[in-house]
Amino acid sequence: QVQLVESGGGLVQAGGSLRLSCAASGRIFSISAMGWYRQAPGKQRDLVATITNGDNTNYAESVKGRFTISRDNAKNTVYLQMNSLKPEDTAVYYCNTVGLTVVRGTYGATTAKFDSWGPGTQVTVSS
Repeated sequence: QVQLVESGGGLVQAGGSLRLSCAASGRIFSISAMGWYRQAPGKQRDLVATITNGDNTNYAESVKGRFTISRDNAKNTVYLQMNSLKPEDTAVYYCNTVGLTVVRGTYGATTAKFDSWGPGTQVTVSS
């Protein structure tokens, strides 16, 4: 019911920059938090950064000072500006969004929690 579409991944040299975008669409009543996670080959999926609807942010220690997360509430979109990229940043980056969606209840429309993931976008940083 809530779909996420990521864009902005690609190949970049070490020290370069990329900007990821993730747009949420569907039967969205409200969004409480949006975030980015990443998964390198053979490793678990780890948090990169999150942002709440109150603009509180949280970053992984490895990206602090280099990555910046932001959101456009009117567009239900979250961004990840990645600067000073390193080869160890190479991974598939996934967008995650949590909030409330509109569903059909017994007595009419109501809301239910959702926790959606995007399909992922590849980021490759060459040395």
